[in-house]
Amino acid sequence: MIGPLAVATHVLSLALAVWAFVEFFRRREPGKPLFTGLWVVEALVVAQVVGLVVLLIDGQRPGGDMVTLIGYLLTAVLLPPAGVVLARMEPTRWGSFLIAAAAVLVPVLILRLGQIWNA
Repeated sequence: MIGPLAVATHVLSLALAVWAFVEFFRRREPGKPLFTGLWVVEALVVAQVVGLVVLLIDGQRPGGDMVTLIGYLLTAVLLPPAGVVLARMEPTRWGSFLIAAAAVLVPVLILRLGQIWNA
């Protein structure tokens, strides 16, 4: 795991979640800045995943189960785009909620990846 990148992902993703929840409670549909924020979170997640894949190719192995690690890797990469698609399909305040939900789940997935890697 790349520690500083994981911290940046956590901070940015949780800040985006707070912002999206505020928009939800203000009854606003998601705007371009929320979508852009989720794509930035996706870029950080992809960088973390690429870093882990490079470590795997280099011969390092996780302390936990490899299948579980791969499942979390795939879920972490696919969750933000899924959040974008679902929010675009729901152009109401609930779209903001969907972005917030995706942004809350990303740090959990990254944290769990770290736990599996360091187990």
